[in-house]
Amino acid sequence: MSKNPAPGGYGAVFAVREFRFVFAAHLLSLLGVVVSEIALTYLVYVLTGSPLLSALTFALGLLPYLVGGTLLAGVADRYPARRVLVVCDLLCAGCVGVMVLPGIPIAGLLALRCLIAAVAPVFTGTRTAALTDILGGGDLYVLGRSLLRIVSQSAQLVGFGVGGVLLAVIPARAAIAVTLATFLCSAALLRFGTRDRPARSAGQGGALLRDSLAGARLVLGERGTRALLLLFWVPAMFVVAPEALVAPYVDSLGAGPVALGLLMCAMPVGHIVAELYVGSVLSPRARTRIVLPVAATGLLPLLVYAAEPGLGGAVAALALSGAGAAYVVGLDRWFVDAVPEELRGRAMTLLTAGLMTVQGLGMALAGLAAEFFPVHHVVAGAGAVGTGCCLLLVREVRAVRRAEVLGVRDGADPYVADR
Repeated sequence: MSKNPAPGGYGAVFAVREFRFVFAAHLLSLLGVVVSEIALTYLVYVLTGSPLLSALTFALGLLPYLVGGTLLAGVADRYPARRVLVVCDLLCAGCVGVMVLPGIPIAGLLALRCLIAAVAPVFTGTRTAALTDILGGGDLYVLGRSLLRIVSQSAQLVGFGVGGVLLAVIPARAAIAVTLATFLCSAALLRFGTRDRPARSAGQGGALLRDSLAGARLVLGERGTRALLLLFWVPAMFVVAPEALVAPYVDSLGAGPVALGLLMCAMPVGHIVAELYVGSVLSPRARTRIVLPVAATGLLPLLVYAAEPGLGGAVAALALSGAGAAYVVGLDRWFVDAVPEELRGRAMTLLTAGLMTVQGLGMALAGLAAEFFPVHHVVAGAGAVGTGCCLLLVREVRAVRRAEVLGVRDGADPYVADR
C-alpha cells in the first residue's frame, strides 16, 4: 500500500505547493502548444496552398518523439530535473521566437517544428520522474499524473476552440507568438516554484547517446517493465483509428461540421469523466484491480462501427472508448514501482516517446486501410484486432505478476502493486 495516501483525493495533490506550480506550467504550455499547432498548420497552408504540407506540419508534432525520446532520454537522469525542464522550455521558446519572424522559409518552419517535438518527450519524461520526488511514488503520484492527463485532454477541447478564435482576429504568426509567452511563463514557474534537486545519476559518464540507448535496453529488456510499457502503448495505437477517420466517417453519414465537432469531442470527454471518477471515487486498491479488465475490454465499443451506426451510436462508442483509457491511473502506479530510481527519467521519457509514436503509427495505418476498405469496417477492425492484442498483453502481465508472487525474478527490481 502507498506510504502517502491521499484521503482528500485530488485536493491533497493540490495541497502540495510544488505541484501547483508544475500544474500551472503544464496548463500554460499545453494550451500554447495546441494553439500554435493550429496556427502553424494554417500558416503553412496559406503560404503554400498545399494540403499535403499542411497535414505534414501537424504530423511532425508526433514523428520526432521517437528520435528525441530514444536518443536524448539520458538527459532526464543525467542532469537536475529543474534545470532540464527550464532549459527545454527556453529552447522551445527560442524556436517559436524564430518561427514568428517574417521571411522564414517553409523548410525552416518545419525544421523548428521537428526540434520542438524532439525536445517534448525529454521534458515530459523528466517532469513525470520529478513528480515522484515532489509527490512521492505512491497514491499522490498516481493522482498527480491523472490530473496532468486530464489537463491534456481538456486542452485539446479548449485549445482548438481558442486557436480558431485567434486566427479569426489576428494573423497566424501573431497566434504562434502566444506559444512564446506560454513557454516563457512555464519556464519561470518551474524555475521559481520547484526545488533544485540533484540529478538521479549525477556520476553518469560517457556519451549521452550511449547512455540513452543503454537505458532503453534496460527498460525494454526486463520482462515486467516491457509488458507494462506495451500495456500503455498498444491500446493507444488502436483507439486513435476513429479520430483519424472522423472526417470521412462524417462525410459518409452526410452530416456537417456540428457532427464532426461532436465526434472529435466524444473521446476526450469520455476520458476526462472516467479518469475523474477513478481518481476521486475509487480507492488505490480498486484502481489496481480494474487495470487488466478495463485494458482488455476498452476497445470493444469500437465494434459498434461494424453496424455503421448513426451519429448518436458513434458518439456513444467513442465516449466509452475514451472512458476505457482510465485504466492507466492504476497502471501508472505499477510502472513507477517497476522502474529503478536511477532509470526513472529515461523510462518515463521512453514511455512518452513510445506513446506518441504508436498513436502516429495508428493514425497512419488507419488512413492506409481506409484507402481499401470502408471507414466503418476499418474502425471496427481496429477494435477487434486491438482487443485481441490487449488480451495477449493482459495474459503476459498476469503471468509476470504471478511469477512475482511466487518469488520468481528475471533481472530488474520488482514492481509492487496493491494487492
